[in-house]
Amino acid sequence: QVQLVESGGGLVQAGGSLRLSCVPSRRLFTFSAMHWYRQAPGKERELVATITSGGSTNYANSVKDRFTISRDNAKNTVYLQMNSLKPEDTAVYYCYAVGARWGQGTQVTVSS
Repeated sequence: QVQLVESGGGLVQAGGSLRLSCVPSRRLFTFSAMHWYRQAPGKERELVATITSGGSTNYANSVKDRFTISRDNAKNTVYLQMNSLKPEDTAVYYCYAVGARWGQGTQVTVSS
């Protein structure tokens, strides 16, 4: 089963930025779409952003115009650039693709 490894999380003040990375154990171009999810304490996991193999993107309303998902097939990496972070963005962030195993995620904590 394909594994996904996320990195790049951390502690940041409100208004700051972070860039998350996700590296799959299979070549990125073989996936039709890659997704970023997040799960805050006591809440269900929610879809944050999606990018297709053709480069089309889609975002949750709560992160639109602040987050940018991208993919670099040469580096076999999917990114989530997060700007203007808010305390409500605090969560564990996971990348996902159909057929892959959920990874450990990466913690993002935004202080007010």
